[in-house]
Amino acid sequence: MSISATLSNALSGLTAASRGAQIVSTNVANATTEGYAKRTIDLSPRMTAGIGAGVQVDGVRRVIDETVLRERRLADASFAEADAIAGFYSDAVGLLGQPDQPNSLTAAFSAFETSLSEAISRPDSEARLGAVLNSANALVEKLDSVSDGIQMLREDADAQIELNVERLNAKLSQIADLNGDILRARGANQDYPSLLDQRQRLIDEISELVPIRQLPRDNDTVALYSQGGALLVDVTAAEFSFTSSAPITPDMTIGSGALSGLTLNSRELPTAGDLSPISGGRLSALFRIRDDLSISAQASADEIARDLISRFEDPALDASLSAGDPGLFTDRASPLDIANVVGLAGRISVNPVVDTSLGGELWRIRDGLYSAAPGAVGDSTLLLAMKDRLTDTRAPLDPILGTSQKDSAGFASAFLSGLSIEMEAGRSSLAYEAARYEGLRSTELAGGVDTDEQMQQLLMIEQAYAAHARVIQTADELLDLLIGL
Repeated sequence: MSISATLSNALSGLTAASRGAQIVSTNVANATTEGYAKRTIDLSPRMTAGIGAGVQVDGVRRVIDETVLRERRLADASFAEADAIAGFYSDAVGLLGQPDQPNSLTAAFSAFETSLSEAISRPDSEARLGAVLNSANALVEKLDSVSDGIQMLREDADAQIELNVERLNAKLSQIADLNGDILRARGANQDYPSLLDQRQRLIDEISELVPIRQLPRDNDTVALYSQGGALLVDVTAAEFSFTSSAPITPDMTIGSGALSGLTLNSRELPTAGDLSPISGGRLSALFRIRDDLSISAQASADEIARDLISRFEDPALDASLSAGDPGLFTDRASPLDIANVVGLAGRISVNPVVDTSLGGELWRIRDGLYSAAPGAVGDSTLLLAMKDRLTDTRAPLDPILGTSQKDSAGFASAFLSGLSIEMEAGRSSLAYEAARYEGLRSTELAGGVDTDEQMQQLLMIEQAYAAHARVIQTADELLDLLIGL
């Protein structure tokens, strides 16, 4: 081998070692950077006329376990979905309150029953009749606050859907732009691993909202599909559309057209069920909260209000009532309309004929709502009948609260019990998804930058650099020797 060939080989080795040291430096500097993939340098023999002519740098490769990455993204979507559902049930249980809390729904029923019992023992006491009125008002106010709280949860989900759709559109557009940047860098024979890192981070953020499938192209661009099969990014980005609605009332549903659905490139998408193209992430969970879980919770609250009104709206209970007259509890001073129960928990009120703040009279609680004049102050017959009606057992008309016989407070207990069971199930699911995500995340990180390994690589690069430098030094000495002959 000639001295010139020897120098050429050694110089190529120095170049490769220098590039390798640069890669190690980049790896170590970004060891804790989110979304950074470890780099490795690809080398191959350089040949000239079939004779070895040193080493050439073929490029810089990102080290990624695509299987682990795919599974971690799916776990991220499942975790986000479970987190949203568990959060809803926790908030819903908080609206009702626990039985031992003084402001809970079951405590309000208990206080109303207690006030009736105390009034029965002293029907002549205006203070005790006033306590019945106050506890009745507190009960309807609690039902109203539960109904308002449920609608606030719907409004919050609706607002989050809008924000997440905007975020999703922005990320998809950025990924499409990065695909273009990668193509241009590839065409100019430039390194572009940082662009691939940036794109990976964006895809990770999208996977929380919508489970995705990534299809790699031969030119290092990618196409993205939702797990349900909707095309999100290829040459261009798809565009989702959604319009938030506020305020939201119990009668507003996506089926009636009062609430916005989701469109993809102007095409309506189903947002519920396993066949939904967005099923499985935070976005679908928010639609489920707004259009399913909240509506179910509202239906339970409305059934409690319907039962409460119907128990006291009976001429057999109060002889002063005529058919069609509202009882002690009303639908905004009107009688119960069984065909208009949706939102009733937010409309239930105490009959104004007994509400002193509205010009009513307390004695009507004892003597009959529509009696012409007060009766005997010591007569507790109606009060006793009211308490019996409150504790009388009957089956809900809406099976959402079960089918077994319950007293009035039992309706509230069934509502709380159902939500509590779902809350615990949601927390269990969340714990499972969190453990699954953390396990896959740990596996993913284990394949990332190991600084100890990088230091070992750096030592090997240093030795290779020293060896090539020694070759150049020897060649230089030989040339000096030849010149001196």
